[in-house]
Amino acid sequence: MSERDWESHYRDRDMPWNHGGPAPGLVDFLAANPGLDRRPVLVPGCGLGNDAMAWARAGFPTTGLDLAPTAVMLARAAAGGVTGLSFEVGNFLECPPVQQPFGWVFEHTLYCAIDPGRRAAYADALPQWLAPGGQFVAIHYLNPAAPEGPPFPCSREEILSRFGRHFELVADWQPRSWESRVGREWMFWWRLR
Repeated sequence: MSERDWESHYRDRDMPWNHGGPAPGLVDFLAANPGLDRRPVLVPGCGLGNDAMAWARAGFPTTGLDLAPTAVMLARAAAGGVTGLSFEVGNFLECPPVQQPFGWVFEHTLYCAIDPGRRAAYADALPQWLAPGGQFVAIHYLNPAAPEGPPFPCSREEILSRFGRHFELVADWQPRSWESRVGREWMFWWRLR
């Protein structure tokens, strides 16, 4: 899908991927790790901002980034009084960092939404957003029902190979997921080398 296509989905309120709250795996991750370093977090492909709001509510200064202006407008409206949270329009693969450097990057099913031909650009862009020792937490959708995408299929092995060049794997596991995604998501926690 092109940038224009994502914008039209948000403008027309056609967002079947939106479940109205943060990813269950993220909720569990934050609850299980209350002592995490509270460095700034970037949430690329933030959509309506549900995951960004969860990070901010957990005490992390958080920036949500999306290439669809309407998504950013709706996220700002939904965030209301959440403190320590901002939303910006930008393309994670092409724009220079909004704020440099971030201590964390979190994404939920952004990688699988990118055309497979641009996945190397994603893996190469990611370290540019992070401070030394920065951490990357991601929930990848490994087994979508429609392989022509988006979401496009990927495997755990592909993720390990793609991100292992720049990152050390801290842990990976099958997270709690929305009912329609049970058994299709895998969560990774990486640290920048």
